[in-house]
Amino acid sequence: MLVNDAVVDTLPVFVDPEQDRVIVDGTPVRRQRLDYFMVHKPKGVVCTNRDPAGRVRAVDLLPDLPARLFPVGRLDEESTGLLLMTNDGELAQRITHPRYGVPKTYYAEVRGRVPDDLAATMKGGVFLAEGRARASGVEIEHRSSNRSSLLITLREGRNRQVRRMLAKLGHPVRKLKRVQIGPLTLRGLPVGSSRRLTPQELAALRAAVEAAGAREAARSLRGSRGSKPPGTKRAGANKGGPQDRGKSAAKRRQPATQTRRLIT
Repeated sequence: MLVNDAVVDTLPVFVDPEQDRVIVDGTPVRRQRLDYFMVHKPKGVVCTNRDPAGRVRAVDLLPDLPARLFPVGRLDEESTGLLLMTNDGELAQRITHPRYGVPKTYYAEVRGRVPDDLAATMKGGVFLAEGRARASGVEIEHRSSNRSSLLITLREGRNRQVRRMLAKLGHPVRKLKRVQIGPLTLRGLPVGSSRRLTPQELAALRAAVEAAGAREAARSLRGSRGSKPPGTKRAGANKGGPQDRGKSAAKRRQPATQTRRLIT
């Protein structure tokens, strides 16, 4: 390998892709262009880039591209809706990581009439195998004796979370569609189609990721400031009325043997 015409035979080596020239086996290594697409995923399409069963993949809905793109998060085969595809690993990680809490909104149709307290229950948390899962927002759009429709917003990224939460509450999902990721929606994009994000959409998505990360950092900071070391007494805890002071005086008059027993 050559870096700026100098032979390099020991790895790792750090290079600046904007400035350095890298040649491997006589072929120049060029920086891969970062690309961003949204896909309106139909039912029956899988989000894996390799499928031995030969099913249609989300990547098959993209035009021919020089770069290989990957789904940002997953939609199961039965689910439809908005899917982001990119080769920008850093942005993809931030969109999917719970630390950043980028909101993702789903339209769900479920069996049965959901109760009035369903939204509060889902926001309070539903216990799944890996722990408590929460929705950050729930709107009941329609209710009837055999069917209800909901808009559910998540800031977590658990596998099949919407389906599992609703099934646990006794309302199996009949239809599930992701309609929004951060500021991005499916507006104007037909089912089975894809298109590249506009510069404005990409800027808005990056801003949403940064804003979500800043909110999470602020919450963490408030939590650390509000916590107290174990054993710390609340201000004014020893203050009280005459009755409380009388109890304290009585404790001080107790024999030393009893005081030692209380301490141990």
